[in-house]
Amino acid sequence: MVKKNLTKVAALGMISAMAVTSMFGCSKDDKDPTKATNSGDNNQPNGKKTEINVYAFTKEVPNMFKKYVATHKDFADKYELKFTQVTTDNGAYQSALDAALADDGAPNMYMAEAAFVKKYTTGSASKYACTYEDLGIDVENKIKDAGIAQYSADITRRDGKVVALGYQANGGAFIYNRDVAKDVIGSDDPAEVQKALGNNWDSFFELAEKCKAKGYAIVSGDGDIWHAIENSSDKGWVVDGKLYIDPKREKFFDYSMKLKENDYHNDTQDWQEGWFADMAEIGPKKVLGFYGPAWLINYTLHDNCGDTAGHWGVCKPNIGFFWGGTWLVANKNVLDNAELKAGVKELIEWVTLDTTESGLQYQWANATFDYPDPSDTKDVVASSVVMGKSDGKMEFLAGQDAFPVFIEGCAYAKGDNLTEYDEKINTFFRDAVRSYTKGESTKEEAIKWFKEQVKNTFESIKVE
Repeated sequence: MVKKNLTKVAALGMISAMAVTSMFGCSKDDKDPTKATNSGDNNQPNGKKTEINVYAFTKEVPNMFKKYVATHKDFADKYELKFTQVTTDNGAYQSALDAALADDGAPNMYMAEAAFVKKYTTGSASKYACTYEDLGIDVENKIKDAGIAQYSADITRRDGKVVALGYQANGGAFIYNRDVAKDVIGSDDPAEVQKALGNNWDSFFELAEKCKAKGYAIVSGDGDIWHAIENSSDKGWVVDGKLYIDPKREKFFDYSMKLKENDYHNDTQDWQEGWFADMAEIGPKKVLGFYGPAWLINYTLHDNCGDTAGHWGVCKPNIGFFWGGTWLVANKNVLDNAELKAGVKELIEWVTLDTTESGLQYQWANATFDYPDPSDTKDVVASSVVMGKSDGKMEFLAGQDAFPVFIEGCAYAKGDNLTEYDEKINTFFRDAVRSYTKGESTKEEAIKWFKEQVKNTFESIKVE
């Protein structure tokens, strides 16, 4: 997930962002203090710097790299960074990146988010990526030393080797309204709420009934449980080249209908007006909670909660899952140039594996990363070691330290059920379930329609 303020208007798509490519670098004439100046004492022929080309879909990672340049003169003296930024709207980023990777002037580093990270690390475009081990990173030992969330590394393993890592940890939690919890459960203590929520979907629906009896909804809509179901399944959408509907995912049909028929939710759709209204307690019924990672708190609930800020808490979910994330990938073309390889290695390690107080993740977790503007947002990061020595108390959560909950949530998550096709297949599946719960089709008809969409979209997937 991108570290930015996700406003309701933007989320609703009322202002569309066009895919725009921009290029900028560290030139000697630029007065930006984050951009390096040329120096004759840089071990480069004729004082020329080694250029590192980076592709990204937001300013988030470029800003991290700029901060590194600004605070590491030795690096700034050697390297010039150039960025190409393209939005993910309508697949624009992937299209631009694919074209660039196929060209001789391919990027040296590029970002991939959860929706398409498998494509670039283990799937159809993985041939361009080198492993972190190829870069000279002692990655397995450093993952252990940093306490990196296991799911985050496992997602990108190609033949057992780590191809990419992220800086965020997006393990899920149950984010609950303390006032509703007190009325329904009798306590807003995270341990008591987790106890009531239980460790399976049966206990979840028992709590849903208690919420209903008090006039509340347990969640806003069925989308609130989807990511917990999707990412806790035993297998992904494609197994041995064939479409596979994991029984745990197929259960979403039944759970969605149960929520609707029993009036357990407000029947909203995530990222739509009603969903945001429920965060501010202005929907039909007050909602007990939302499933999500830390970014859902910091950049969605926070911006859409109305007067409810400070009335929220977080606890371990009944099902382990993760949602979102950004991974850093290195092009194998950097291996042909020792200086380029060293620079890319240095940037990647600082962002993904450095646990010191000067590392990106410590700054990110403690809200001391101040480029380009000061921030008071404490984010959950990939390293549990960093979170263990950081202050995760948040005013939005009534002063609760969220880090222990998310450390546990990240350990609870798994990452071996993703495929490179998930983004579109998930959309088809959600549409099929919605058709069923609206009474527009039977479950059998909805599944048949879903299979037809997959078959017509992906020639490489066999559908039976």
